[in-house]
Amino acid sequence: MTEEADVVVIGGGIAGLITARELGRQGLRVVVLEARDRLGGRVWTDHRLGRDLEMGGTWLHWVQPHVWAEVTRYGLGVTRGPRPEKAYWLAGAEVRTGTLESFMNLIDPGMQALLADTMRWIPRPDDPLAEPDLAAVDGFSLQEKLDELDLPPAEYHANEAAWVGHFNAPLGEGAFTSALRWTAATAGSWHLMHEASAVFRLTGGTRSLVEAIVADTDADIRTSTEASRIEHTADGAVVTTAGGTRIHARRVVLTLPQNIIGDLDVSPPLCAEKLSAGKEKAASQGVKVWIRVRGPIAPFFAYSSAAHPLSVARTEYLGDDDAVLVAFGADASKISPNDLDAVRAALRVWREDLDVLEVTGHDWMADRYSQETWLMQRPHQLTRYLAAQQRPEGVLHFAGSDYANVWAGFIDGAIETGLRTARELGTRLAPR
Repeated sequence: MTEEADVVVIGGGIAGLITARELGRQGLRVVVLEARDRLGGRVWTDHRLGRDLEMGGTWLHWVQPHVWAEVTRYGLGVTRGPRPEKAYWLAGAEVRTGTLESFMNLIDPGMQALLADTMRWIPRPDDPLAEPDLAAVDGFSLQEKLDELDLPPAEYHANEAAWVGHFNAPLGEGAFTSALRWTAATAGSWHLMHEASAVFRLTGGTRSLVEAIVADTDADIRTSTEASRIEHTADGAVVTTAGGTRIHARRVVLTLPQNIIGDLDVSPPLCAEKLSAGKEKAASQGVKVWIRVRGPIAPFFAYSSAAHPLSVARTEYLGDDDAVLVAFGADASKISPNDLDAVRAALRVWREDLDVLEVTGHDWMADRYSQETWLMQRPHQLTRYLAAQQRPEGVLHFAGSDYANVWAGFIDGAIETGLRTARELGTRLAPR
């Protein structure tokens, strides 16, 4: 037997849930198929190390309009980690120490020079392809543009470390335009961009947002249900699950990340641009590690480089007798988030005095339903692929943070695309 639905949404992450909520409000019958045994996709609050920790996407800000509207809609609380009292960074092999303010002052000249033309190239972050000559800079990696500045060694290494933290990737593989897009979203202010991407989080975790959206929709949401094949014509599509269920739908919304969208069996196949982007992969290829250390300690942050297993670490929770750090590395193949000894060794780059008690995390690169962390594009990918990645193909539509205009790679971007896709569909479909 074949089931019937107006719309099948493939993927129960934030983009898929927002799409389902909005379409349901229009009276459409929506089925959401999520392969994992949980909802949220690359956002996932899990209780580990004695706290509710974010295994994936975490931070948000009031300059991110779509997610902040959801915070307001559902009355969600927002908090932040402790303010760092000390900073550690590397100048070559030498560990430097100072305050947060001194580190920001050190990187400011390089940041200002690197991002001086942000608003020329991305004058409207909601339309990132608006500049006709954008391809002229889209071929550069961030490493190439940083090297052009010829900064003094201490400034160079500090700037490099800060960007490695943002990119979650070696800077030679990340597009310069990815840095421009983030900064354009904060009207050219690198200080605000830095804050918007790494400071404020939901008091109840991203779980609270997922639960609020789910409670606000009447869609048929099915977890542990993997879509294995889509056959589509001009009149509709049939989605077949791994368990053999067939669902006939008037429209299908795919919310799969760039790196795995080509793994789905689609007939006729998706366009060449979507498939090429998936084969090239996003630049982000890193790891996120949660680390519980013996306390008390003063809150701190630290930067190293892409060559180190952990390139960024900072205090995220303080307890009476412990603290929990969050750390990132640019290459997931260099360190496992569950390898206690390796994490201990990685922290010694900055500090010998930390007593590491437990570590945890999730390897998103090895996760068959993501194979990436947050989106950072490679050179040329923005101008070659984004328009096609957003474009519907007959009855197939596309949403997901990887395909957002303003805050691609963020929770905000997932919401943006879910709203846009639901609006597009709502103008074409009427309830039956």
